[in-house]
Amino acid sequence: MPRAITILTEQFADWETGLFNATARLYYGFDTRFATPQGKPVLSSGGMLVTPQLAIDEIDLDGLDVLLLCGGPGWQSADAPDIQALLLEAQRRQVVLAAICDGTRVLAQAGLLDQVRHTSNSADNLASINTYAGAALYQDVPHAVADQRVITAPGTAPVTFTAAVLAALGIADDELKGYLALHAAEHGRQG
Repeated sequence: MPRAITILTEQFADWETGLFNATARLYYGFDTRFATPQGKPVLSSGGMLVTPQLAIDEIDLDGLDVLLLCGGPGWQSADAPDIQALLLEAQRRQVVLAAICDGTRVLAQAGLLDQVRHTSNSADNLASINTYAGAALYQDVPHAVADQRVITAPGTAPVTFTAAVLAALGIADDELKGYLALHAAEHGRQG
């Protein structure tokens, strides 16, 4: 059974990784779990209270297929967890790393965006990080970008984020494409 862990922080953006976790769990049999700082419940930006299965410090990378970083303002706060060592070890073990919205900032801080094509909420969002050296590979696009088992997306792209993460894990069948097209259909409409 494929394993996915999503890291959440206080005020996480609940819409950003929800589609991935629901699709992976319900349709593809993933073991999906959530981790937070100290394993404490966190409140989403939409007011949803989540009690995680584990603390970030308890994440076991053995057999883990994907580690997701859900965005939200918590990653820019002084209380943001330091997960650089975890991310570097996950990369060394070939775990797919997927970050959306301000989760991309965490990958940038760890130097994991310096050598791969990537995106975020904006180029300025990453340029403000003094350790970031990947500006030449930044893609100014409204959808997810995948390169070398690293997936990044702006917070407005949960559908392409879901598709890119699953594709990195070898899942890209016609049923999934149709399902994701249903979720993306409204974005083709002009309001």
